[in-house]
Amino acid sequence: MALYAIGDVQGCAAALDALLAQIRFAPARDRLWLVGDLVNRGPDSLGVLRRVIALGDAVTCVLGNHDLHLLAVVAGGRKLAPSDTFGAVLEAPDAAALVDWLRHRPLLHHEPETRRVLVHAGIPPPWTVADALEQAAEVERLLRGPSWQDALRSMYGNEPATWSAALGRDDKRRYTINALTRMRYCDAAGKLDLEHSGPPGTQPAELLPWFDVPQRRARDAHIVFGHWAALGLLRREDVTALDTGCVWGNSLTAVRLDGSMSPARVSCAQSTVSGRG
Repeated sequence: MALYAIGDVQGCAAALDALLAQIRFAPARDRLWLVGDLVNRGPDSLGVLRRVIALGDAVTCVLGNHDLHLLAVVAGGRKLAPSDTFGAVLEAPDAAALVDWLRHRPLLHHEPETRRVLVHAGIPPPWTVADALEQAAEVERLLRGPSWQDALRSMYGNEPATWSAALGRDDKRRYTINALTRMRYCDAAGKLDLEHSGPPGTQPAELLPWFDVPQRRARDAHIVFGHWAALGLLRREDVTALDTGCVWGNSLTAVRLDGSMSPARVSCAQSTVSGRG
C-alpha cells in the first residue's frame, strides 16, 4: 500500500487520469490525498468530480476555495463569474449528488499517528493543529447541515485578517475559510494577507510565506497543501506544497508521502480554457 498526494486538479480530468496511470494507482491497494480545488478554470470539472467519487474510500480530499465557490454559486450566495468553467456540473443530471458529496468533504484532514495534515492552503501561524481542527469542524458542520446554503452566504469576505478567540461567530467562520483555503502570506504577527500571490521574494518586505513565520504554532505537523501555483513544488521536513499550475498549462504533480519516489508529473499544456460558465 502506498499513500500518494496530488496537487490542485482544477477541472483537468485528462491530466488526473494520466497521472494516476503513471503512478499505477490501485484503489483497492493504495490511498490518495487530494489538496482540494478539484473544480474550475480547467475544461472538465464534471469529469474530475465523477472520477474522484468513483475511487471511493481510497481518496481523502479537502475543500479548496474553488470548490467552496461552486457550492456558494449553488447556494445563491455568489454569481457565476466569466472565468468559471463548472457550468457542466450545475447542469448535470447528477448535480445534486455531486454537490452533496462535495459539501461533505472536510476543510482539514489530520493523521495523528504520522503527524500529517492535509489542507488546501495551510494552517495560520496563530493556530495549533488542534485549533485548526476545532475551527474547521464548525464550518464543516454547517456545510453538511440542512441550512448549508444560508450558512455559505455569511462566509465570504476578506476580514477579519487577524485571529482572536473573541471574534464573533461569523467572523470566526470567515477567518477559518480564508486561512485554510486562501492564505499564502502573513506578516510576522500572523495577520493574513490575501492580496499577494506571487512566488516568495516578490512580496512586500513585511510579509512572509505562512510556513516561514517564526512563531508558527503548528510546526510539529507535516502539512501537505496546494493553492499556490507560483510557489510550485516544495518538499521539506515540515511542509509539502503541491500546486504546480496544471490549469495554467504547467503540470500536475504526485508525490508519495510514505516512501521514496521521485515526484511524478504530467504536462497540462492542453488543459487551459476560457471561462464558459
